[in-house]
Amino acid sequence: MLRLALVLAAFSCSLASTGSAAAEDAVKPTHDKSGYNLFHSTPLDLMRELTPDRPDKTESPYTVDAGHFQLEMDAVTFTLKRSKDERTGAWNVAPVNFKVGMLNNVDLQFIFDNYLYARTEDRQARKMTTQSGVGDFTTRLKINLWGNDGGQTAFGVLPFVKLPTNTDHLGNDAVEGGVIFPLAVKLPSGWDLGLETGSSFLRNGQDRGHHAEFVNMVTVGRELIGKLGGYLEFFSSVSTERGSSWVGTADLGLTYGLTDNIQLDAGVNLGVTRSADDVDAFTGLTVRF
Repeated sequence: MLRLALVLAAFSCSLASTGSAAAEDAVKPTHDKSGYNLFHSTPLDLMRELTPDRPDKTESPYTVDAGHFQLEMDAVTFTLKRSKDERTGAWNVAPVNFKVGMLNNVDLQFIFDNYLYARTEDRQARKMTTQSGVGDFTTRLKINLWGNDGGQTAFGVLPFVKLPTNTDHLGNDAVEGGVIFPLAVKLPSGWDLGLETGSSFLRNGQDRGHHAEFVNMVTVGRELIGKLGGYLEFFSSVSTERGSSWVGTADLGLTYGLTDNIQLDAGVNLGVTRSADDVDAFTGLTVRF
């Protein structure tokens, strides 16, 4: 809980110091881009730098330029979770986040788990169970409140809703939702700081009622060599459901800007609490067009 308190304190201090100075920090773009929309695309020479929500868990407050599209996806993800009596290995193949630039500061996102395969070994019962099929569908609306086209800070809000489209019991078959608040801060010497807090309204594990879940995370990153970048992140999730445990992970990864509109990435998330997945390794890419 000490780490969670530190994350919350860092977010609160940063938000307090940057929120009051948002007007001073914001740098007006050379061109007024407010007139562009889905049907009147932002010209290529006015598009902002590619800043996807992946590969770290901390979302970006920057939106896709109006009239443009962005595909963010894992090629494949492997997750391993072990306990005294159980071991689960899961593969997620080509989960996607497809984004549509609606306005200069608004994009619409569609997230879908294409194919899931999970294998669970119950050591006590000496039983093996497998599940395979598609996952759930989530739609999000990202709204940038400041800093989209300039400034030392940027802030956004992302309300979302998850719809139960899974097969073979790969989800909880419940409609769930929440809201995310990402903050980005440009630090000296080329470092970038990302902070995020959010809450979700989720169905209880026993399918009786709902509970709130709160996430907080912090990530730091920078370019390492040329277009090769790296990041370090700490993620925390606290549920109000009775009997639940705190989930914490330490995450790290690399990104490589292949072009101005294509980014490759790879990373691993390591559980630091018993309730977290032990390992979550992935590789993926982002393409803007």
